[in-house]
Amino acid sequence: MSNGDTHRKLAAIFSADVKGYSRLMGDDEAATVQTIKTYRRVLADSIQKHHGRVVDSPGDNLLAEFSSVVDAVQSALAIQQEIQVRNDGLPDHRRMEFRIGINVGDVITDDGRLYGDGVNIAARLEGLAEGGGICLSAGAYEQVKDKLDLEGRYLGQYAVKNISQPVKVWALLTDAATAAQVRDKRLRQKKFRRIAMLGAFTLIVSVVSATVWNVFLKIPTLEGGTASPEKMAFPLPDRPSIAVLPFDNLSGDPEQEYFSNGLTEELITALSKIPDIFVISQNSTFTYKAAPVTSKKVSEDLGVRYILKGSVQRDGHRVRVAAQLIDAVSGHNLWSERYDKELKDIFALQDSITFEITRVLAVKFSGTGEGSRLFVRGTDNLEAYLKFLRGRSLMAQFSKEGNTQAQQLAEEVIRLDPRYPSGYYLLATTTMMDVWLGISTSPRESLKKAIEAAQKTISLDDDHAAAWALLGFLYVLVGQHEKGLEAGELAVKKAPNSAEAQSFLAQILNFSGKPEDAVAYNDKAFRLTPVGRSGPFYLHAAHTFRLLGRYEDAIEVSRELLSRTPDSVPARVQLVTAYMGWGRREDARAAAQDVLRYDPKFSARRYAGALKYKDPALTRTTLEHMLEAGLPE
Repeated sequence: MSNGDTHRKLAAIFSADVKGYSRLMGDDEAATVQTIKTYRRVLADSIQKHHGRVVDSPGDNLLAEFSSVVDAVQSALAIQQEIQVRNDGLPDHRRMEFRIGINVGDVITDDGRLYGDGVNIAARLEGLAEGGGICLSAGAYEQVKDKLDLEGRYLGQYAVKNISQPVKVWALLTDAATAAQVRDKRLRQKKFRRIAMLGAFTLIVSVVSATVWNVFLKIPTLEGGTASPEKMAFPLPDRPSIAVLPFDNLSGDPEQEYFSNGLTEELITALSKIPDIFVISQNSTFTYKAAPVTSKKVSEDLGVRYILKGSVQRDGHRVRVAAQLIDAVSGHNLWSERYDKELKDIFALQDSITFEITRVLAVKFSGTGEGSRLFVRGTDNLEAYLKFLRGRSLMAQFSKEGNTQAQQLAEEVIRLDPRYPSGYYLLATTTMMDVWLGISTSPRESLKKAIEAAQKTISLDDDHAAAWALLGFLYVLVGQHEKGLEAGELAVKKAPNSAEAQSFLAQILNFSGKPEDAVAYNDKAFRLTPVGRSGPFYLHAAHTFRLLGRYEDAIEVSRELLSRTPDSVPARVQLVTAYMGWGRREDARAAAQDVLRYDPKFSARRYAGALKYKDPALTRTTLEHMLEAGLPE
């Protein structure tokens, strides 16, 4: 009962939880409870020592507040160091790693408890942190970056439920060696800029050009020794395996980030069509963006042998690209090249890099006629191409505002070049997202429009694997399961290394009554995306496990998603239905209450109505489970 002591204030909010807590409890519940009690005292002692206050600590979560961001970060660093020391004395499978998120923002206090957007953002940051890691909002990072001897890695922008603007996220580099590399890189960049400025005042144009080339377009190197196959997190595939790291943006303009990201994504898309190569998904490789990583670390983290690294400098209608292919196991530089092209030649440049990789790795892309093309059809209209890249970047924010802007850009792309397939694909994707994000006033009409746009994409480029995968999923959403299966299978055939195509097909199989066939596709999607997996991958896998009666696996995967995306309502609904299927009704009721905390207007009948199972009995069973668990009709 509130005593009326309610007021607003600015605070540094500290949120922490345990990575893989469900697994630890499943392995040894008693040992896990004992360890978390001990570790919770470590957290509480550090928080108190650094002038903070523990607000709440249910289960494996802990929420605290500080009046200073500096105090909060120093406490987090001390906690992670202490936990690491204590973990060294435990077997690998019993080690308990905490993830910590820190935000600074306005909160409401009521009887000592905290409420508000500031708390929600801190929880989202915690879910984005790695085990043993610390993530900060941009506001928090700005307050400490010049006050503490630490470095950060920018992770990008992430949507937070009920927050209109995406949140910019920074991960602290707690490893001293890695942080030192970041500082050295910044010093080198400053030095290089000074050299370039001096060179610009010389009268020898050739020297100036050479200086600009050498300074701003050096081929990035990845140092740090050779990778050991025995130490890799995943066994090396039985064919050449490659990770394409995000190309560095050397344009000096952060707004050009979408262009360098776009080039990287196009290269990954092209390579994913080659059956004889194993290609890591961009969701994984983009976790290394702006990080001074070594080829050894990337190789051992992702379980691949080859690393492609590069840089991009766009200057008006010219683009300069440098690329380097490294064998991380031998440590040899297999190939490197610099390109200086007109921007209109960007598609030919992408093809050149891709074909050089296939040549060096001695693999072939088999196919006939138009089916042998690696890239989707390009456009001669540069404005259309740039608008498409910007629209794709906005769509990736998964926010209502970003999706609306991306959809407007898609329509502009189509007006500029009605024969450019990517414009229609962007329109199809953003229109489907309207339904997911609750923007659409008529989901049925939106799905129809999305299907037509996907079909138009394919009519212009039958090799557009992403459009085939999207179309297959859209067909299922309107109850056309056989068409969905056909399109989904074509997507995987055209791009066997596309994690998205694999995951889409798994979900199509789930709704088509073939969850046993979906397992292999979920597994492939997870292997192609060792880290940085998107939410749908977890949802599709949890769905498969639930339909197969593997309820414990469904619960574990759903909880893993919640640890990364704390505001996911679908993950909570999966928990409700999995607990009910397993016969754990009390747990199902608790999970149902959790659904309503995040979505007070949740309707079980509306949710079930969106589940387009080929067998209507599955929809009825799902609805019954939700209602029996206490979710409102």
